[in-house]
Amino acid sequence: MLVSWKNLLNLMSPKPKRYKVLLDENFPTRKYLPWLNQRFDVKHLVADLNKGGLKDPEVHALAVQQHRLIVTYNVTEDLMRELATKSKESGVIGVSTNVSFEHTDKKLTSLLTKKKPGDLFGKFTYITEESV
Repeated sequence: MLVSWKNLLNLMSPKPKRYKVLLDENFPTRKYLPWLNQRFDVKHLVADLNKGGLKDPEVHALAVQQHRLIVTYNVTEDLMRELATKSKESGVIGVSTNVSFEHTDKKLTSLLTKKKPGDLFGKFTYITEESV
C-alpha cells in the first residue's frame, strides 16, 4: 500500500485542537456543526455528556472543570455574561438565534481558528449574522 508524504505527515503530527467547546443543551447537537466538530473538541451537554437540566452556574462549573468554552443561545439574561468573566478556565460564546446552523458553524469555526489559545477565556463573546 502506498502512502503519500502528505498523508504520512498528517498521521505523524496531527494539528492540535486549540479550544474545547461545550454546546449548551439549548444548542443543536454537534452533527449540525461539521466544520467546528472536525477542527475542535466539541461536546454537547445532553447528547454527549448526559447532563440535561443543569442550571447556568452548574453548566459553567462543568465548563471550568473541563476547560471548555460554552456556546449557547441563552444570552438574554445577564447570568451567562456574568459567569463568563468569573474564571480564566472557561468563557461564553453567545449566538444570536437569527443565525442559521450553517452560518453558526462557519462563524464559530472562524472565530476559534483566528483566536490564540486562551483569548476567549474569562470573556463573553457574541455572534450575530453580521459579526466575525
